[in-house]
Amino acid sequence: MTADDGQGEMHIFASGRSEGQPSGYHLPVLVSEVVSGLIARENGVYLDGTLGEGGHALAMLQAVPQAQLVVGVDLDGRSVAEANARLSQHRDRFLALQGNYADMASLAASQGIAGVDGVLMDLGFSSRQVERPGYGFSFQTDEPLDMRYDATQAVDAAEVVNSSSESDLAELFRRLGEEPRARAIARAIVNQRPLSSTAELAALVERVAGRRPGRRIHPATRVFQALRIAVNGELDNLRAGLEAAVELLSPGGRLAVISYHSLEDRIVKNFMARVSADCICPPGLPVCVCGHSPSLEVINRRVIRPSVEEVAANPRSRSARLRMAQKIQARQ
Repeated sequence: MTADDGQGEMHIFASGRSEGQPSGYHLPVLVSEVVSGLIARENGVYLDGTLGEGGHALAMLQAVPQAQLVVGVDLDGRSVAEANARLSQHRDRFLALQGNYADMASLAASQGIAGVDGVLMDLGFSSRQVERPGYGFSFQTDEPLDMRYDATQAVDAAEVVNSSSESDLAELFRRLGEEPRARAIARAIVNQRPLSSTAELAALVERVAGRRPGRRIHPATRVFQALRIAVNGELDNLRAGLEAAVELLSPGGRLAVISYHSLEDRIVKNFMARVSADCICPPGLPVCVCGHSPSLEVINRRVIRPSVEEVAANPRSRSARLRMAQKIQARQ
């Protein structure tokens, strides 16, 4: 898979009840794989860097009653409030913080937490963020062009669309959306500006890109993906978050990252390969001069994907990819 297909990043709402997941909440993906792989110490402290509505955090709390604390971090204050209400019965072992997972080490330190035994980063967003008004993520409803997880940040999608040059827009759509008609779409946007709503933008992209017969996804999917990633600085935050996770993990602690498209997964894969390597010297040097010491050991060399049964129950989980690694003791 390359660009997001418009569904892979959205966790579908539960139509009924499953254990620990009441009706009305989205189904978190790869729950059993995350819990069994991440929980290395039953009495440990764990951090969910992408709390959402608290699905993974709840699964951890229920699976490991001996866990001292599960800390949830999320940029979206609305999600933090919902997770706090949902997990209120675990308030003695659960702490929700609004913030960027790129800052997880400093956020934890502000609560007196020097290290944790596991970090989860689920890079998807929930259907609720698409279907509820106020986010502007979806081209299926007409809303202001927003796309911010954190409504207090200054730059929204309308600012990017209406202020960027044609060349910058084309590069954004090509690099972050892998959109083949990037230049033509950027030119049409500049000619029709200002654009203020998701419906306006989606209609413009559809006119330019066309809808190929039999194609399931909307022609605007890649453009919306690129704008969302750019507005929220998702790839830069991911790089910083991975570094912060390694800093925060105690020796023996584990990192689990769930990605949903190739841009994210490539960053995660390359990061884990680099920090787990004995040497990061350029190829061809006769001797190692980098002095690099590995800080992680990769647990699963092959990416973990949802089971056939999970995809059948939650079709939007099909593009999820889980990679895990363990913090190793620094060499003396």
